[in-house]
This record gives sequence, structure tokens and C-alpha cells, in this order.
Amino acid sequence: MRPARFAHPRLLSAGLCVPLLAATAAGMQEWKSGIVWKEPAVVTPGETAADPPSDAIILFGGTDLSAWKGGEKWEVKHGVATTKGGTIATKQKFGDVQVHLEFRTPAEVKGNGQGRGNSGLHLMGQYEVQILDSFDNETYFDGQAAALYKQSPPLVNASRGPGVWQTYDITFEAPKFDENGALVRPAYATVLHNGVAVQVHQEILGGTAFHKPPSYDSKAEKGPMTLQFHNNPVSFRNIWVRELELDRGETYPDA
Repeated sequence: MRPARFAHPRLLSAGLCVPLLAATAAGMQEWKSGIVWKEPAVVTPGETAADPPSDAIILFGGTDLSAWKGGEKWEVKHGVATTKGGTIATKQKFGDVQVHLEFRTPAEVKGNGQGRGNSGLHLMGQYEVQILDSFDNETYFDGQAAALYKQSPPLVNASRGPGVWQTYDITFEAPKFDENGALVRPAYATVLHNGVAVQVHQEILGGTAFHKPPSYDSKAEKGPMTLQFHNNPVSFRNIWVRELELDRGETYPDA
């Protein structure tokens, strides 16, 4: 029986189709990919999964919303920012990112469906991860908490009750366009809601809109993040982001 042979897709594209298992008369040889990688940067993790790592950009650490345009409209008290008076947007623009935020919908339940604890995180100002009190609250599935709004319901409803702090941990891959503005790669999002995987490398079909289908009208590859004011007093704390270098530009030796 011949040993199985496999080749990594990067090797095939580079013309380096080398067996993963190569035996000699003297025994097994070490397999090497031939890819020259950039050295990974050293990042110090936070004390807990919620704490920002050493390369994180703090967007709200409990004192002020100076990293946000319009932040002065919201109420900041006792380390918590609460929606008030309008949507806010980061002063910095982001593309590929890891995002952590903690939110709390009102303890006193008022309203139902989309009128209960409604807010939203818009990645690049366009692609919405819904924030909603979805604990024992019926609404359309692609509009409940942790949905990619009007595009993809969460795999499960991992919501905690009203007035209880909840977490989103999001990995977002920005869309890519060619020099003519044609879409080369759509955006993708992975979302953990309270530590539970609810969106897994989910394709984003375009910018979020309430009144029309999603589409890639904007050709931007970076944009500000926004937190939505939807007339409900939703609170936030511990918001940070890490910029990701997903296109690492690995190189191959000359053939």
C-alpha cells in the first residue's frame, strides 16, 4: 500500500507540490512548506478573555467617549456609557478587526420585539450586528440579538435576561474590491455571544438597510464603527478593538 500524499493549496498555487509524507531508506524526512512567513508579533493577552490585550485600541474604558464622534451626547456614569441623543461613530476607521464589547439592556422591560433594548454595532458604519433584548422576546429571527441584521439569524439564542451584562466578541473581515470597484471578496463575520458561537465565518451580503436588500454600494475597505441610538437606553462598557493583518503577504522561494 502506498503512503497517502497531500499538498497544501498554497503549495499547489506556487508549483511546490511536495508530498507531506516523504520516506527514505533511512526513515522519515522532515517536511517543510517552503513558505517564508513574516514573524508573528508578540502580544500580551489580558488577564481574562474580556480584558484588552497589549495591542488593543481602547474605544471605551469607563471614563469618557472621546474616541467617538458624538460621544458627548451619551451619558457616562460609574464606568458605563448609555445611549442618548443619537448614534455615535469612532473617530478612527477600521477594516479587518477583532472587537470586544459588553452591553446591557434595561432591567425594566418596556415594549416588545424591535422596541425592546434595541441598538446595534455597525462595522465600518455599514454592516450591523444587532443588539436587542432577545430574552423571551419574539421578533423576526434575522433581527434578534447577534443577528447580522436582515441577513443571518444567530445559530442559537444565547441572550441573558434584561439588566444583565452580556458580551460580544466579533472577528470581522472587511470586503475587498479591485481597482475598478468590483467586489473581489465579500465581508465575513464571526460572532461569539456570551462566549457562544452564533455566527461562524458568515458571509455578509452587503451593507445593512431596513428598507432594501443588502448591497455593496460603498467600495470602502475601512470605515468607522458606529453604535446605534434606537430610542432605548442600552448601556455599554469595556469596548476595545484589535486591527488584524489577515493578508500577511507570505512569499515563496524561486522555483
